[in-house]
Amino acid sequence: MLSRLFAPKVKVSAHCDLPCGVYDPAQARIEAESVKAVQEKMAANDDPHFQARATVIKEQRAELAKHHVSVLWSDYFKPPHFEKYPELHQLVNDALKALSAAKASTDPATGQKALDYIAQIDKIFWETKNA
Repeated sequence: MLSRLFAPKVKVSAHCDLPCGVYDPAQARIEAESVKAVQEKMAANDDPHFQARATVIKEQRAELAKHHVSVLWSDYFKPPHFEKYPELHQLVNDALKALSAAKASTDPATGQKALDYIAQIDKIFWETKNA
């Protein structure tokens, strides 16, 4: 009798752990834009104290961007997305590798490469959201 009393009255299901509105590649893009901007500022300033502070900020922002890309891959994208976009696994891997390279580099071209991969993920993301 108690089991029936406390049994759920309504069954619900969702394809993700939170409402999908919480996911957005813009978070990764903003952090990656920061990485590239810091790289550009580093090229224009040879003060060692500035360089040290800029390096810490660049590395933190690159890690945040990697986190946001990883969350999209692990929490938002689902098997139907990977079936429709078979390049998605490689694209996410390439973005993460590019962000690691940008983290380790002062060359803004590495930051731009990461942004280019994130833009491709963004395009796929919005195609899945608008489907």
